[in-house]
Amino acid sequence: MDNTIQEKATLPAKKKHHGASLMERRARLGWVFLAPFIIGLLLFYISIVFNTVQFSFATYHTNSIAQGGGYYLEWAGLENYKYVLNELTMTNANGETVTFVEMLFTSIGGQIVDIITIILLSLFVAVLLNQKMAGRAVFRAIFFVPVVIGAGIIAEIDAAGQNVILEAMSSGEIIDTGSVNTSALNGLVNAMDISILFQNLGIGSGLVDLVVGLVSDIYDIINRAGVQMLIFLAGLQSISPSIYESCQMEGATGWETFWKITLPMISPMILANSVYTIIDSLTSESNLLMQNILEINGYPEQSAASIVYFLAVALLLGLAALILSKFVFYQRRND
Repeated sequence: MDNTIQEKATLPAKKKHHGASLMERRARLGWVFLAPFIIGLLLFYISIVFNTVQFSFATYHTNSIAQGGGYYLEWAGLENYKYVLNELTMTNANGETVTFVEMLFTSIGGQIVDIITIILLSLFVAVLLNQKMAGRAVFRAIFFVPVVIGAGIIAEIDAAGQNVILEAMSSGEIIDTGSVNTSALNGLVNAMDISILFQNLGIGSGLVDLVVGLVSDIYDIINRAGVQMLIFLAGLQSISPSIYESCQMEGATGWETFWKITLPMISPMILANSVYTIIDSLTSESNLLMQNILEINGYPEQSAASIVYFLAVALLLGLAALILSKFVFYQRRND
């Protein structure tokens, strides 16, 4: 017994590894990529936010030329916020005059449906493009090209209402069907009341309006789903093929593999894409509420409306992150 204790005591102690682990080095590299954003936030954005908050609690006054010009602010408390929440009116998509609060809930509620659709569509397309097939790179480019084009020239043309190609395709004037009578076909389609058809099937008109709205906005939805597709595709390709091989050996079906392996493994990407899509949708130039806020006459009122909208978006982001984080699966970190 004593000899055993003495032998253990004479054994050299294990050297402790003082170097940074792989995960720690990756975390440091992440801060390097975030550095430009953090620097820009501190140098430029913080001052803008401070000025916006300052304007929202003040009354704006201009000095005369004799006084040297410029402006000065007078403390107004919550008066600007009371005006925004109780009296400020805006014009909705139907040309009707509504209050800011009504416009706020309508805009966010409508965007939530588009956000969910974009996430589901991008995930579905990413899963398809991750399959082994001929011309996979070409299909990936086809789905992402509208995002690159739509970010510049095409978006400006659409905003100006000058998309001649889309109007021509929609009108059907440039389509030569040969033996088919286009007018008769259009008459047949127009004669069908889709709403009544769905009601006869027991489907409510609200769901019909939702589906029709999504189909009408399919061009915009696909345009806004390109970045999410790439993120999902990167997440799918990071999953080790050995995991899928093990599932096949165990006799798991493709459906079971998707729900038990694929979906949990890309759940962090679902959270990231949800946050990105919410911000992108609610701050887009095509957002009617954003357009109305930019057109408000008066800097203090505009600032107050901007902050209220910012807090609403932040609340939505917090709820989405809180709910989705409960289902996010992170791989075990082996330092």
